Amino acid sequence: MVTPGSDHGASGVSCDFSLEHYRELLEAAKTGGYRFAGFDQPPEPRDLIIRHDVDLSLEAAVRMAEVEAAAGVWSTWCLMTRSVFYNLASAEGERAIARLRELGGRIAHHAVWPHIDLDDRFDPVVAWHNPDLEYLTTPVEGATNAMSAPWYDPPHFRSDSNQHWRYRGRHDQCPHGELARGELEWLHLLVHPVIWAYEGAAMGETMEAFLTAERTRWLEHFRADRIDLS
Repeated sequence: MVTPGSDHGASGVSCDFSLEHYRELLEAAKTGGYRFAGFDQPPEPRDLIIRHDVDLSLEAAVRMAEVEAAAGVWSTWCLMTRSVFYNLASAEGERAIARLRELGGRIAHHAVWPHIDLDDRFDPVVAWHNPDLEYLTTPVEGATNAMSAPWYDPPHFRSDSNQHWRYRGRHDQCPHGELARGELEWLHLLVHPVIWAYEGAAMGETMEAFLTAERTRWLEHFRADRIDLS
């Protein structure tokens, strides 16, 4: 599966949204001489800041973190406290946070405007969920806004939003080729785990695959809650 505008012909890898290609992207960054960084200091040349906005699935986040750990890299995981899709205070949520930290990740807050629920589960880093331009880059008192300067600079930012790579507001190619060639001064890379953890050539197909997996998970929850499914 090859996405439009990919580097497939030049690099010999397929630019689909899969955990296999995510491994290739990480290896490309290592080949290009990048070091993995976070939001605790301003970006420097050769920094690759990987940020994950975990909108839908803690399971997808953990699966992706395991890929990173196997590659010897780490990233920042932005988790929601007001999600309709998962509950950080549940046993499942607590296990996910513990596992992400065990795998070397840093935990940031994926906040829903205007609420900021920073507590001891999080590093003092905030990334807004589906932000509007009016507050996208506004400084956050007592914390770092991941989309504020100097960490957010359009020429140094890429996002995989809705299963399209985006650069300066337009569709663009997968950045793995540029990373492998060391062409980017530094990069803030926004990745949504559910896109990579579930199979689909387009966002609709990926969401259908996610829903299928979630049905199985919820049936297990029903049984654990002693709900008679006969």
